[in-house]
Amino acid sequence: MQYRFSEIAAAVAGQAHISNPSAEVIEHLLLDSRQIIFPELALFFAIPGIRNNGHDFIPACYQAGVRNFIVSELVDYTIYPLGNFLLVKNTVEALQQLALHHRQRFQLPVIGITGSNGKTIVKEWLFQLLHPDYAIVRSPRSYNSQAGVPLSVWEIGPKHQLGIFEAGISRAGEMPPLAAIISCNVGVFTNLGAAHREGFTSEAQKLQEKLLLFQHCDCIVYCRDDEKVGAAIHALAKPSLTWSKNGHTADLSIQSIHLNGQQANITADFRGAANQITLPFNDAISIENALHCWAVLLYFGLDPLVIRERMLRLEPVAMRLELKEGGKDCILVNDSYSADFTSLKLALQFLNQNAQGRSQTLIITDILQSGEPPKILFEKIAQLIQQQAINRVIGIGKEAALLRQFLPSHIRQHFFDHTEALLQALPALDFAYEAILLKGARTFGLERVADVLSRQVHQTILEINLSAMSHNLRAYSRALQPGVRLMAMVKASAYGAGSKEVARLLELLRTDCFCVAYADEGAELREAGILTPILVLNPEPGAFEQMLRHHLEPKVYSIRQLQELTNFLAHRNAVLPIHLSIDTGMHRLGFDQHEIEPLCAFLRQRPGLEVRSVFSHLAASEDPQHDDFTHEQARRFTHAYEQLIAVLGYRPIRHLLNSNGITRFPQYQMDMVRLGIGLYGIDVSNTLPEPLEIVFSLHATISQIKDIAPGETIGYGRRAKAEKPLRSATISIGYADGLPRAAGNGRFSVIVHDQMAPILGGVCMDMCMIDVTHIPKAAEGDRVTIFGKTPQIEHLAEASGTIPYELFTGIAPRVKRVYVQE
Repeated sequence: MQYRFSEIAAAVAGQAHISNPSAEVIEHLLLDSRQIIFPELALFFAIPGIRNNGHDFIPACYQAGVRNFIVSELVDYTIYPLGNFLLVKNTVEALQQLALHHRQRFQLPVIGITGSNGKTIVKEWLFQLLHPDYAIVRSPRSYNSQAGVPLSVWEIGPKHQLGIFEAGISRAGEMPPLAAIISCNVGVFTNLGAAHREGFTSEAQKLQEKLLLFQHCDCIVYCRDDEKVGAAIHALAKPSLTWSKNGHTADLSIQSIHLNGQQANITADFRGAANQITLPFNDAISIENALHCWAVLLYFGLDPLVIRERMLRLEPVAMRLELKEGGKDCILVNDSYSADFTSLKLALQFLNQNAQGRSQTLIITDILQSGEPPKILFEKIAQLIQQQAINRVIGIGKEAALLRQFLPSHIRQHFFDHTEALLQALPALDFAYEAILLKGARTFGLERVADVLSRQVHQTILEINLSAMSHNLRAYSRALQPGVRLMAMVKASAYGAGSKEVARLLELLRTDCFCVAYADEGAELREAGILTPILVLNPEPGAFEQMLRHHLEPKVYSIRQLQELTNFLAHRNAVLPIHLSIDTGMHRLGFDQHEIEPLCAFLRQRPGLEVRSVFSHLAASEDPQHDDFTHEQARRFTHAYEQLIAVLGYRPIRHLLNSNGITRFPQYQMDMVRLGIGLYGIDVSNTLPEPLEIVFSLHATISQIKDIAPGETIGYGRRAKAEKPLRSATISIGYADGLPRAAGNGRFSVIVHDQMAPILGGVCMDMCMIDVTHIPKAAEGDRVTIFGKTPQIEHLAEASGTIPYELFTGIAPRVKRVYVQE
């Protein structure tokens, strides 16, 4: 829907400055200057964030064609003669007020979902189950935050007959505005778990805050088996529909759950009537989520036979995008399990973020269950494709072929009636140096196309969760004092994660500076298009030319090295910012205390030399028994810094703290901190207020299973012996992949079908054997988890007598990296 800027000004009670009445029409809400699609119809909210201020990006938006802005800081309107501005006290609250204004125009029924886990799955499954009966609007992906809920509700239009929105909160006071915006008639409470416990004084407070979503509900659907949840909802004195599988009195009482292969057959009593469903999966979490959905369908009065038919057709929900290598230097973004306009928009942004200068290709199928006439939908998609600078479009299905009518001729186009026809044509399409997005409805089976286009490599896979890394960055950012900058360590291929991919993400999140070990690493980032400042920790003299060419900033740690660098720059008539390293007790690299005076004398003679920062390394910031020494290092550093600024006449950036020091010594955060292992999910100090998320998951595959007779031995050196009949599985990982030999002989167990399987005998170069005697479901081709959420890499490090740093950086290049964005 469209609004005029003056109407929005009245809705959010802001002070309007309208210079361009002809540009007052608003259709799209914009929060990120890099995600502009339809600038002439966009309204930009300048939101101050943890690390960045949206007001700083108004010039970029204006230059891109955006003409309407909501701000909370005074702006010089003369700089933007064609701009319309609305000054408010708080831009997030203005966003919420606008969404509330929009929501109040519609009287459609709405399902509101909250809880600690399962919100997105329940929402997506309810959409699958109810879309034959209603034109549904729902939250895209996991848009359930203070900004995500308003953006979701903004999508409501006249054609919609039902809304399904999720709401997530991380601290007290966040739910009331979301509850007003969603204004749900039916509430679903999934469960009460440990997530976000750091934002509340108690579990009881967290529960009460979440339940505020349901204050105006006609009915609340929830599981009766959690006594705390049951008591709290009962106290609301609202109508409810309850379910139980533990014998509690409930409307929907589960009588039996029988697992049959990959299915679950469930019988239940619903208010005295027998009911039965079959689910196409058998894990406990999926069953719980499906039971919530079953209860909602019963509330909506669907026929039990219809419910049974639809439950059997439930499809898994794709919760993430995958980025992987393809053949001929292509990269592949696989989002081939869902298709709608909003998720397409998000996936195209992810594609553009990672394209690295490659030509961009979209493979798209018909979009089912959109609720819009296909011609109107694909005309919008064509506009989106042109805005995102897609070079080639491959359509599958009769409706996708409508793109022919709307795409310009300079975009290469290929259309196929079905996926099999595309598979046959793939060799002739000649993909090379392209960034390819696969986006389609699950029924089209695009995973087959993904398999063909993916580079076929070693079956051992390292998954890097970019969403988890983003969370970790935000967690540390929240621990920083105002104005403190953040340098991210991306040396050693970003601790094994892939420096280019990680740097692109962190640059998108506006990290202030990167740090690498050698100039080659910095040059690789520059060649990948990274523009953020880069500090080089080991700037060898032979790399000075490379550093100058790629605008890399060297660490300087001795008078000799400083003399070599300044002589080089003088001969080139060039300038490079430098970073002075002070040795305060690490005794690795850096100016010793007695060298500070000679350094000052050198700097006096060269007043044009730009010192960008002064820093030092703490030797034991994570260990309380060395805290006195850490304080002494900080004292030495401050003394040396004061000597230097007396000569320089200005104050370069100071930085002393690493990941562990950020929270243990906040008084020493100074001007900047260096985030390393914490970014990748390891909090050695265990002092961060909120938990980090796992970034790395290492997986192998079962290559073969053997039955071993008693008395037989396994592996080199015959170190493992079967004392009784034993079932051994050979898996596709060895010490050449990064699994330490020290983990063998039962010292470490991997995970197969959620059960621990110890390593039998020694770890071989390319494989190892594990005991799966107690795991009858184990089969050749099954995935094996070496580390991830369980077991964690700390467990492998302990079993191997090493540290996570060494394990991360020791994962071999032949192990395929797959990047996931949730």
